[in-house]
Amino acid sequence: MDETRPDGLRGYRLLVVEDDYMIAADVAQRLEEIGAEVVGPAGSIETALALIEADGTIDAAVLDVNLGTTRSDPVADALRAHNVPFVFVTGYDDVMLPPLYAEVPRCEKPVHIGALTRLLAERIPG
Repeated sequence: MDETRPDGLRGYRLLVVEDDYMIAADVAQRLEEIGAEVVGPAGSIETALALIEADGTIDAAVLDVNLGTTRSDPVADALRAHNVPFVFVTGYDDVMLPPLYAEVPRCEKPVHIGALTRLLAERIPG
């Protein structure tokens, strides 16, 4: 996706899973500004799993690697099981990502919305 055309996610339903309220609110607002519909944000594994199970129309997700003191692997597993592409958002190096998810793109914190939207758009089939 060309960063000069931020409408590449317009109309897509994107799940935001982030435990830091300020980051979650900022990412959600910025995604909505470019026309995406935000599901959540979810600040815990339980909330994220409930949203994934309840909502069959999530097109992609933004997933923090750690939610509080817990790794978000169960959420990544559920997203994969539902064929929902996702991007990790983290302040950690690639070494901290589970080997099972080595192919999942990572967007570093602080989040650059242009990079995040480009990665998401690349992951959504179609």
